[in-house]
Parts: sequence; structure tokens; C-alpha cells
Amino acid sequence: MSAEHDQTASRGSMPRFFAELDALGAEVRADLSQDDLDHLRRIERIGRACTVAGWATSWMGPNLFSVLMLAQGRTTRWTSVAHHISHGGYKRVPNVPARYTPDGFAKGARRVTQWLDVIHPEAWHVEHNRLHHARLGEPADPDFVQKNLDWLRDSDMPPAAKTALVALMASTWKWMYYAPNTFQELVKLRTGQRRPLKDPRAWLPISRDGRQLWASMAPYAAINFALLPLAFGVLGPAAAASSATNSLLAEWVTNLHTFLIITTNHAGEDLGAWENAPADRQDFLYRQIVGSVNYRTGGDLNDLLHGWLNYQIEHHLWPDLSMLQYRKVQPKVKALCERHGVPYIQESVFKRLRKTVAVMTGRETQQLA
Repeated sequence: MSAEHDQTASRGSMPRFFAELDALGAEVRADLSQDDLDHLRRIERIGRACTVAGWATSWMGPNLFSVLMLAQGRTTRWTSVAHHISHGGYKRVPNVPARYTPDGFAKGARRVTQWLDVIHPEAWHVEHNRLHHARLGEPADPDFVQKNLDWLRDSDMPPAAKTALVALMASTWKWMYYAPNTFQELVKLRTGQRRPLKDPRAWLPISRDGRQLWASMAPYAAINFALLPLAFGVLGPAAAASSATNSLLAEWVTNLHTFLIITTNHAGEDLGAWENAPADRQDFLYRQIVGSVNYRTGGDLNDLLHGWLNYQIEHHLWPDLSMLQYRKVQPKVKALCERHGVPYIQESVFKRLRKTVAVMTGRETQQLA
């Protein structure tokens, strides 16, 4: 962490700043209503409409419309719907249906109807909700990009080759990183053991853990790349092949899209990182701000394309808010930080991608405080 961050930390630790921050949290929590749940359902319907439109046109030959619609539907189910429900963003709405609460979401058959994904819902809850949010920017953070890519940063590969490898990883990262990494954390919770991600046994079906991992991913693969495309076989072999091709291309786009809006949230030489756990609650809250970055905010279309991950600072301060609540509180948090001299980084997602790739390839480093 830079000297600038250290100096700002002392200014940002003033009791008045945290008192105002707590007041903002209480204010936004009290502003939860049926409108928030209605908004979630609207976003859920948009995601499903994208999926339906994508599949309905998938048999017409490989086409960009089908690919983009299928990709957006898959991204929306994860980043906008599953993410906020699993954090409990809607559980305080009076008479909220169980399927919109962490205890009921994507459980049993609802995994197919609510969040059919390569990522196991319970594993996501353990790795993301519990560990990442509690250990942000620490070596114990399972999503600390710099730590996870130390092998690439330290390698003797030419810079261009490193960048090309990052692009390849971005194309497959849900399958090669998020699914196995989250599942390993679930295994660790259940058994107390965890194999390193670099160990092929962690994700290849040559071990019990590997077989369980692939069994958890099989429904997603079977439905999206076999069963649904084969259903278009009634229109002929070419229709089924086109449908499968569009689905596979959509998966590639989904990986690139989610890599862009997720991986860049906490990576960059200008963000905080720490050797040890926070000293106290104020230190914890401060880290959530200076260790996170926001993108452009405001408007359902903009927020949908960013997967509502453009409110990352507010999300790390209060993980269990609704999507609408993040939009309401974001300008107030930004103004509060500006008044008290607390760094609040908000940049284009593409600028953050450049900084993230620089960290991944070793050109830049997040200094540990």
C-alpha cells in the first residue's frame, strides 16, 4: 500500500467519518420496500427474456444476436440476481418469497430454474460471501488477483505472451478458476482439507473432489450444450449444430464479460492490500473503500451491463443491500469520502482492465501494508 494511502488512512480514521458512514448505512437499510423486490423481479425478467430470445434465434445459423442475448442472460442470472439474493439483499422485504432469500435461492430443483450455472451455489456462498468479503485484499482472500497470479508475474515469459495467456484465461475463467476455486473452499469447509488450485487433482476427474466438481458442473453443460441444442434437431441437423455453436460462443462471451466486470473490482497498483487482518471495525470499513473500485453508475441499462458490480465500494461496505439501495446510497458515500479525504476510486471498467492486466503480468504491484 502506498504512502499516500497510509497518510489518507489516518485522516479517514476520524470518528466523525465513521459515524456519518454508519448513519448512511442505517438510512439506506431503513429504505427497503416492495419496490426493491419489484425491481429485482424486473431485472430477473429481463435476464430471462434475453435467454429466451437467444435460444429462439439460435437455430438460424451462427449469429451475433443469439450469442449476445444468451450471454447477457447468463451474466444477469449470476451477477445481478444470484449475487444479491445470496447476500440477503431482499430477505428483509416483508413477506418476501423464500426463493428470493439465501435459504431458499437455487436450492434443489430451483438451481435449474433460478441459477443454472457452472458455479455451485453453496460453494459460491462459502468462497465469495464468507471469505472474500471478510478478507478483502489479504493473502487469505481467495480472490486476491496478485496472489493468485504470482506464478505468472514471476515467470520469464515475454510480456506479450503473458498478456496473451491472460486473454486465454479470461475466455475460460468461470470453468478454470471460479468453479474449481469456489468448490475447493466448500470442500475445505466440509473436510478441513484443501488442495492448491495449481494441483490438477483439484479440478480433473481423477480424484473424488474432482469428480464431485464435474458432477456439479454437468447439469449446466448438459442442458446448455447438448439437450437444448438437440431440441432444435426437429428442424434439421444444421439447426441443432447452429444452436450448439451459438451457445458455445455465448459461453465464451459470458466468460469475457464477467472477467471484465468482476476481476477488475479489486486489482490495481492504486488499490489497498494488506498483510494482516483489520485491527478493528473502522479499519475493516476503511479497507472496503480503498481496496475496491466503482465503475460508471446509474440507470438500469448501464448497471445491468456492469452486473451491478459498478457499486463495489458500497457493496463491500454493506453486502446485504438491494440493487436499488446501492444506486441510492452511492453518491452519498462518494460525497462523504470526498469531504473527509478518503480515496474513492471510480473509473471506466476498461481503465480498470488495463490496470488489472498490469498487475497480473507483473508490470505493476499492489503494495502490501
